[in-house]
Amino acid sequence: MTWTSTSSSGYCSQEEDSEFEQFFTARTSFIKKPRKYKDEYINWEKQVLTRDEIETKIREYNSQINSDLVMTLNNDGTYTGFIKVQLKLVRPISVSANMKPQSMYDAKKMTAPARPQSIKRRTSFYLPKDTVKHLHISSHTKASEVIKALLNKFMVVDNPRKFALFERIEKEDQVYTRKLSDDERPLYLRLLAGPDEKMLSLVLKENETGEVNWDAFSVPELHNFLRILKREEEEHIRQMFGKYARCRQKMQEELANRSPG
Repeated sequence: MTWTSTSSSGYCSQEEDSEFEQFFTARTSFIKKPRKYKDEYINWEKQVLTRDEIETKIREYNSQINSDLVMTLNNDGTYTGFIKVQLKLVRPISVSANMKPQSMYDAKKMTAPARPQSIKRRTSFYLPKDTVKHLHISSHTKASEVIKALLNKFMVVDNPRKFALFERIEKEDQVYTRKLSDDERPLYLRLLAGPDEKMLSLVLKENETGEVNWDAFSVPELHNFLRILKREEEEHIRQMFGKYARCRQKMQEELANRSPG
């Protein structure tokens, strides 16, 4: 699998108050923000294409892109190509500092399950906003495999079931999303929709739309979240004190400039 990535800048901070864990924050997210899109089922026409139709679609697709991220048809009728996945995670992810990242292809080659490694040090952090990954996959690659490959790339130790892959479409100033099932094939959807990101884009998000299921997190993760929440609270209090102090100073300056009476 081939990877390229882009991400926005963000600040990070580190604390060494724990023997087992450290955490970084790139942005706050415990306070919910208004949604700018809505989750809604998209009635895509799932066609069953013949080999000739696939070949025609691939030629049309490649003629519309201005980069090297083309699709390639193989002799056996399968095809390979690139998909772009935007990671829009609102909560921290957990990373083991002593795990080596593993590609999706490496995972498939394993004949026996690897022995679990003891996690001596864990890092929880927010991914920078608008982080994007380009993946080179095949027409047989499933959505569940894409999720695992993304998590392996970042050495994330969270359960893959915490995440889901969504398709996103922009239409008439509205944004609609649909969660892909585990067996759906993202490259096939990309081929049907064409290269236009408004017609179809892929987004990795948390696998839930309601309240946070705190039971799914480990004790070290919950302690991390409490420290992050405390830091956000202290920052919010500092900002509020600063706001009122500036307002008070302006009023006092105005009073001082006015003559009595």
